[in-house]
Amino acid sequence: MKNESTDFIIGRHPAVMALKSDQEINKVFIQAGLKADAISQIIKLAKERRLVVSNVPKNKLDLMTDHQNHQGVALAVAAYHYATIDDLFENAANHDEDPFFLILDELEDPHNLGSIIRTADAAGVHGIIIPRRRAVGLTSVVAKTSTGAIEHVPVARVTNLVQTAKELQERGVWLFGTDMKGKDYRTWDAHGAVALVIGNEGKGISALLKKTCDEMLTIPMVGHVQSLNASVAASLLIYQGFNSRHPLTK
Repeated sequence: MKNESTDFIIGRHPAVMALKSDQEINKVFIQAGLKADAISQIIKLAKERRLVVSNVPKNKLDLMTDHQNHQGVALAVAAYHYATIDDLFENAANHDEDPFFLILDELEDPHNLGSIIRTADAAGVHGIIIPRRRAVGLTSVVAKTSTGAIEHVPVARVTNLVQTAKELQERGVWLFGTDMKGKDYRTWDAHGAVALVIGNEGKGISALLKKTCDEMLTIPMVGHVQSLNASVAASLLIYQGFNSRHPLTK
């Protein structure tokens, strides 16, 4: 796994999830004057890990976290860990399941990425693949939006999505993209090794990556606005995959 630049995990729930995980943490910052019961679990977990806890004024926390909603808590973390493609396959194997991956093509909004990671964790997705360039990476905003799910869903960052997609196909993974002319997503059977490709918020899936996909899916719409937020569309598709892989039993 590779490390990236130092960052902060902000917010009480994400902090608890990070402290309970194997995430490498350098220091814990707590807003001075907070009620003890509000942060008691965070302080307890920090002490168990023998981490330095610093009480700092709210204005300092505001500056450290770029005035985000930190809820009085920030963890200075070592670099976020990016997985390899092999790590994603290993995660699926550890669950004794066929791989279910997401490929996110140049997603730019950290809130969208965080929301997708949260849904991916809930639906048992084994890993997410993002490009190294022209896309958001694993930042503190992504971590906070994911409400801790970032600690449980491996994310691989690759140089070339098209090459990676072809590698997945060579390893037996069927690629499903999204397109207005695709088949109704409600008919999608996600059994076997699959990867769901989600496009950029504005441009959708790049032409070369779209050509690489084995099949295309579409979400039918009858309203006046013929588009969905990227994380909402991804959630619908992810849960159709979950539904087909884990059908209700009578």
